[in-house]
Amino acid sequence: MLPTNNLVGPMLTDYYQLTMAYAYWKSGRQDEPAVFDLFFRKNPFGGEFTLFAGLEEVLRMVSNFRFTKSDIEYLKNGVQQTEENLEKQFNRALEDGLIRKTENGYEQYVFTEDESPKWIPVKQPKRNSKVKAPMAHCENEFFTWLKSIDCSKIKIKAFREGSLVFPRLPLIRVEGPIAIAQLLETPILTLINYPCLVATKAARMRLAAGKDKNLMEFGLRRAQGPDGGVSASRYSYIGGFNSTSNVIVGKTFGIPISGTHAHSFVSSFTSLDEVKNTMLKDSKGNEHDIKELALKFRSELGYTSTNDGELAAFISYAMAFPSEFLALADTYDIMKSGIPNFMSVALALNSIGYKPLGIRIDSGDLAYYSKEIRKFFKDIDKKYSNGFSKLLIVASNDIDESTIDSLNNQHHEINSFGIGTHLVTCNGQPALGGVYKLVEFNGQPRIKISQEVGKMTLPGRKTPYRLYGKEGYAILDLMISDDEEPPKKGEKILCRHPLNPEKRVYVIPEKVEPLHYCVWDGKRTISEEPLGKTRDYCLKQLSSWREDHLRTLNPTPYKVSVSDHLYNKMYELRQKETPIETIG
Repeated sequence: MLPTNNLVGPMLTDYYQLTMAYAYWKSGRQDEPAVFDLFFRKNPFGGEFTLFAGLEEVLRMVSNFRFTKSDIEYLKNGVQQTEENLEKQFNRALEDGLIRKTENGYEQYVFTEDESPKWIPVKQPKRNSKVKAPMAHCENEFFTWLKSIDCSKIKIKAFREGSLVFPRLPLIRVEGPIAIAQLLETPILTLINYPCLVATKAARMRLAAGKDKNLMEFGLRRAQGPDGGVSASRYSYIGGFNSTSNVIVGKTFGIPISGTHAHSFVSSFTSLDEVKNTMLKDSKGNEHDIKELALKFRSELGYTSTNDGELAAFISYAMAFPSEFLALADTYDIMKSGIPNFMSVALALNSIGYKPLGIRIDSGDLAYYSKEIRKFFKDIDKKYSNGFSKLLIVASNDIDESTIDSLNNQHHEINSFGIGTHLVTCNGQPALGGVYKLVEFNGQPRIKISQEVGKMTLPGRKTPYRLYGKEGYAILDLMISDDEEPPKKGEKILCRHPLNPEKRVYVIPEKVEPLHYCVWDGKRTISEEPLGKTRDYCLKQLSSWREDHLRTLNPTPYKVSVSDHLYNKMYELRQKETPIETIG
C-alpha cells in the first residue's frame, strides 16, 4: 500500500539525515543496532491530553522506503535541466511580461526587499544548466549501499492509532541499523506531528460541543496547502468530527461529506423572474409549482418585504436538492428576510412530501439568533403541526472550542457546527514539537543531557503500561525497562516522576493495560484499520476518561511515571555522562 501523498518517501527528509547516513557508512557503523524513541514534551493547546494519529501513513511509508534511481542520480550528479524545459520557462515569462527584450539583452521584473518593483538584467538560459549535486563528494560505493537499503531490518512498536497519549511516552519506538533508523526520523516526524495536533484540536472541539452535536470540518480553503487540507480532514474525523466538505477526502478515505451553498449563490439572483424551472414532482409523480407555493406561504406568513433575489435562490436550490434543503440564511438580514424566505420554501416542499433539513448562519450573534430561529421554528410547528421545531440550525463563523464554550453558557439552540480555520490551522498551537531521539546504541542505553532538565531524554528500551484504579479510570502511565517484569494487577508498584525525585507514589492497579504493539518487524504485522474504527476507538477513550483531565479550563495533569529501576538507571547514566567541572 502506497503512501497517500506521493511525495512521502526517503527523499522527504532533511539534508542532515543524509549527511549522517554517509558519516555512519564512512565509519563502518551503518549496520550497528540502535533504538530511537519518538515522543513530545508538552501537551498542546494548554491542555492535558494528546491524541496519537498518523501511524497508518508511517507504516505505508516504511513499506515503500526505497531510494529510486532518480533519487540516487540527483544526490550523486544533481538535476540536469534540459534546454527545452529552460526555454519553455523563459518563453512563458516573456509571454507573461515578466521578462522583456532590450537593446542590451533581457530584463526581468522583480520585487525588491522593500517590495518596490523594478527591472533587472537577466540572461538567457544556458545549454545543459544543472542543479548542483548535494552529495557529489561521496564515494560511489555509498550510493550503491543507499540504493540497496529498505526497512526489512527495522522493528517498530507503537501505540494504537487514536490512543490518548501524554508527554515523554514513546509513541513510536524504532529499532534497527542506525543509519536506516536515522533516515526514518524526518519522514516519521512529518507524518506524526501534524496529525496528532489536528486530531487533538478536533477532540477538544468535540468535548466542548458534546456528544449530540454534529461537527462538520470545512477548512480546506484555509489549510496550509493541499496536503495540509487533506490531513486536517482525515485526522479531524478521527478526533470526533462527523463529516468534511473536502470531496477528495470523502473519495479517498470514505469520510462522509457535507455542505450547502455559499453567499455567492444567493447574491447571484436578483429577482423571482430568474427562477426558470419551478415544477417539482412529488412521490406519486404529480408536478407542483414550488415558486407558486413558496409565494403562497410567504403571503400566508405575512412576509411581503423579504429579499426576492434571496427567495429566488432558495427556490432554485430547493429544486436541485428537494430532499436535502438546507439554506444559508444570512446574506441580507437573518430574521427579516433569510428565515422567512427559507420557511416559505420549506413549507412549499413539505406540502408535497419533502422534508427540509434546516438553515445555516455564518455571522452575527450566534447564540441570540439560534434561540430566535428556534422560537420561530416552534411557532411554525404549532401552526402547521409539521415537526419543524426540530429543523437543524447550523452555525459557522470562525468557531473555536472557546466559542463553543461561550455558546454553551448562553444556552444556544445550535445543532451543528461548521468549523474551518481554527481547526485546520490548529489555532493557538502551531506545532506539536514531537522529537525523535537515540535511546540505545549497540545494546547500551544512551541519554541526552541538557541545561534544561525538561529536555533530558529517558534512556534505553522502554515499554509503557496504563494502570487503572478501582473506579475504572486510568490512574497513570508507567514506563519500565524492557529487562523488568511487567506490572501486575493487585501488585504494589513504586511509580516515580521521571524528572522530579521528590514526586513518587505507590499504585496498586486494578487493571494493567500494555500500550505498545509491534506494528512492523521487517514487514507489516498489523492490518490496516478502517478510519471509522479508529474514530470509534478514540471517542470511546474520550468518553471513559476522567473529565477533569480533559476539560478546557484548568485541567488536571495526568501522571506519567517511570519504574524505580528505570529511574535509577537513568540517573546513574546521567551522572556518568555529565562532565565534572574543575574549579579553583
